[in-house]
Amino acid sequence: MAVNTCDPALRSWVKSAHAAGTDFPIQNLPYGVGRVLVPETTQAGADVMVAIGDQALSLRRLAATAALDGLDDGVKQACREITLNALMSLSKEQLRMLRERISALLEEARVETMPHRAAVEAALLPQSSVFPMVPAAIGDYTDFYASIFHATNVGKLFRPDNPLLPNYKYVPIGYHGRASSIVPSATSILRPKGQLAGAQGTAPSFAPTRMLDYELEVGAFVGHGNGFGHPVPIDEAREHLFGLCLVNDWSARDIQSWEYQPLGPFLSKSFATTVSPWVVTLDALEPFRVSAYERPSEDPASLPYLNGEDDQRRGGFDVRLEVLVETPRMRDAGEAPFLLSRSNLRELYWTPGQMVAHHTSNGCNLRTGDLLATGTVSGSETTARGCLLEITARGAQPVVLRNGESRKFLEDGDTVILRGYCERAGAARIGFGECRGTVEPAR
Repeated sequence: MAVNTCDPALRSWVKSAHAAGTDFPIQNLPYGVGRVLVPETTQAGADVMVAIGDQALSLRRLAATAALDGLDDGVKQACREITLNALMSLSKEQLRMLRERISALLEEARVETMPHRAAVEAALLPQSSVFPMVPAAIGDYTDFYASIFHATNVGKLFRPDNPLLPNYKYVPIGYHGRASSIVPSATSILRPKGQLAGAQGTAPSFAPTRMLDYELEVGAFVGHGNGFGHPVPIDEAREHLFGLCLVNDWSARDIQSWEYQPLGPFLSKSFATTVSPWVVTLDALEPFRVSAYERPSEDPASLPYLNGEDDQRRGGFDVRLEVLVETPRMRDAGEAPFLLSRSNLRELYWTPGQMVAHHTSNGCNLRTGDLLATGTVSGSETTARGCLLEITARGAQPVVLRNGESRKFLEDGDTVILRGYCERAGAARIGFGECRGTVEPAR
């Protein structure tokens, strides 16, 4: 019989799993990959890990003991890999059994796992001693445009009388991003150079961007792919997703405005995309599934291949999202970062399941480890805008920070911090950790 690993009554013997505001109680158990920091080097091998409190449980170390005995050999081998791809490709039943075993090993009241306590303790490492890595080998990265509020706000800046193009309410818009420049949280971001439009009738210049921006997004990792030429039906789309992470799709708005016509974003987006180190599984997110965004009655219904009963009923996720900025002045003064916005993933116009169904509808084959990002997540309120392009109306209305500084776009030395968490009555609060990056001057 399946065990409820999301039961809010579960307690762990890892004391930090019960700290106030922790993102990683025993009900979460997200997966990640990290290098164990040893004195004077970061070259130790990469381990598949699970976050619990302020600790990281090395599954490679655990798989070398009897603690995982009884699980399939394929499961134990996936725990020994240096990326999450093999683990992501496991069946739902194999993943469920692994999650139940890890939960049991960490649970306070499990007498039958006590003989393995010493092995588990030896496999626990402080997260501060682990260098986070991109959790999967990402073959392809697709960025969607799934927030109607973001699309409308941006559209108003360029087409005040017609902000949404006629296809938006029918088709999940997306473009293929650059997988090679996806970097882990805490990686510094170099200010990119590119072509900037000249004054009317003059040639463009090549210079560092003056309009560097962040984009608050959520990413979904593909678990099971689909065969070439075999679309994924909307009612099966959820089975192809492994879990969610936070994504900052850095953008150079002035480069973007010059290059995007007629084929869309290119160098304005491909220089860096930051992902959070921990992937929160769909099993952990089960208590926070919600109905898809309720469209206004005047909006058209989704076409049949995008309209699944279960996806409409439970295809959304109640994930609260925050963006903060820390300027060099704040850092020097020891001040807390400034909160720029709060939004929620449940307000997306298109669900992750619809993204999968649409992406594969022409026969395109998704593969294990592929990353599908939502695009900027904005909400209906002015306090829920997910990028500076929206918040400052393309620089026309600078945001004033707590210490009196102002920002139109990001300046050198600024650190952007994304946070996400799920919280509701009757469930344990779980979080995603931080996704952060600091802007460095152009080379």
